[in-house]
Amino acid sequence: MSEKTQQAVREFFGARAAGWEDRFPGDQPRYDAATGVLGLRPGDRVLDAGCGTGRALAPLRERVGPGGTVLGVDLTPEMLAEAAAKGRERYGALVLADVARLPLRDGACDAVFGAGLVSHLPGPETGLRELARVTRPAGRLALFHPLGRAALAASHGRELSEDDVRARARLAPLLAATGWRLVSYVDEDARFLAVAVREPERPTA
Repeated sequence: MSEKTQQAVREFFGARAAGWEDRFPGDQPRYDAATGVLGLRPGDRVLDAGCGTGRALAPLRERVGPGGTVLGVDLTPEMLAEAAAKGRERYGALVLADVARLPLRDGACDAVFGAGLVSHLPGPETGLRELARVTRPAGRLALFHPLGRAALAASHGRELSEDDVRARARLAPLLAATGWRLVSYVDEDARFLAVAVREPERPTA
């Protein structure tokens, strides 16, 4: 992500960080349920990519247990400050970083959770490829939003578009090109949830 794009993202979300969750008071149960699709086990290592105020950190910690690792990464300092103010550091480490350039080794994670993430990646191929790099083969990626595509478009006064990166016709090949295989796709009013599995690396000749 270019420095100019990073600044634009930080300005957008930084200005909205305070009171962000007050705008969406009914979302937490949907976050709790969505983390279940990752198939996490005690001791697993999970990344919340673009964690915002950290609404997924507590359910992720519950699933990996005290011996697991939960890491919340976000580009916006104000969002991480809100997460810390809400005490969510007790569930996982909060790290200021670009999802497209993660400070993690290859295959470091068993799974990745991304709420509202893919629509905000300026180059989704780069971001998804980086998430694949840090995920072990057969690890899972969950792309979640507490509203489906149609409901979200309506809330912004827009028409639903097949150009949306979350449209299945766009998302499936995008995932395939970046090291993932789409295994389930739900797009209904109360949630969007696409789950992909990290494909094994193909040997080079």
